[in-house]
Amino acid sequence: MAPDIIDVHAHVVFETLNGTAGVHGPEAGVDKSGSPFFRIGKYTMTPISYQDTVFTDLKLRLSHLDRLGIGIQALSPNPLTFFHGIEPLIAADFCQRHNQLMAQSVAEAPNRLVGLAALPMQDVSAACNELQRSVGTLGLKGAMIGTDFPQGFACPSLDPLYRKLVDLDVPLFIHASSTDGSGGLKDDRLTLHNFSLSLGYAQEEALAVAQILLGGVLDRHPTLDICISHGGGTVAFLAEKIDQLAQVDPAVSKGVRQNGFVHELQKLWFDTHVKGEVAAAALRHYAAGDKLVLGTNLGGFDTPDALAPDASRLSANAKKLLRLS
Repeated sequence: MAPDIIDVHAHVVFETLNGTAGVHGPEAGVDKSGSPFFRIGKYTMTPISYQDTVFTDLKLRLSHLDRLGIGIQALSPNPLTFFHGIEPLIAADFCQRHNQLMAQSVAEAPNRLVGLAALPMQDVSAACNELQRSVGTLGLKGAMIGTDFPQGFACPSLDPLYRKLVDLDVPLFIHASSTDGSGGLKDDRLTLHNFSLSLGYAQEEALAVAQILLGGVLDRHPTLDICISHGGGTVAFLAEKIDQLAQVDPAVSKGVRQNGFVHELQKLWFDTHVKGEVAAAALRHYAAGDKLVLGTNLGGFDTPDALAPDASRLSANAKKLLRLS
């Protein structure tokens, strides 16, 4: 185990939360064919089981961290249970329960784990209050939200949350979500061949980056630290096309208008959990080197067998992002 290695992309599942969002679940079980499933709202993923995996078993997680040589890991919510589209009161209650459990898990291995809060994004005031409680009282190191809320990241209605993040001096992590927790997949075309994970996530994260930069979020909140999962999806491959179109768009942000989209990309943080040498090279070409952080998605189908050669450098960046002393 290398104490200096920090992993910022790792989800946790709390089985005691099953059923706490009412009809929306979460629900885990085995279907009539014997296949394990996980249901959120009208969306069911199968075959999948979190039981007795690193997602639910802390001792098993720590043993995997030792095997990979990771010293500290940031735990984040399960993207399937962001629940940004369900009733606001139910979502707020779920997030409160979730974050309490997150703090308890971190407390079991405080030298190895830090936690990120879940927030009820359908009620920005409630999200601000929960962020304050999670950071100020529970000791969590920031928040992770999904992409499954209708107003989009550039909407001024989110400015109070962005200001709260800056005031508390904590980062915001954004991870794609393919369902809002109430209905099914956003796009029915993604139901086959795991398209929701391969294509859907990539589209959601690239769109989040574009909304944030072209919509002026960092113009309004220049000291806000935002980290996008999976290297921002497809944004590195589309950066120059977005940049070109932004030049003829009178509605783009001041930063993009003056400096260009490609330049503004370097103001965002990205985790390096991408697949393949070409994707990794594209991300490193467009992103700022001091704003890249290590991500493994520990326990997922795409967890790497070994860490990247520059894991120590990425971890030094993560230490700054997470405000670790």
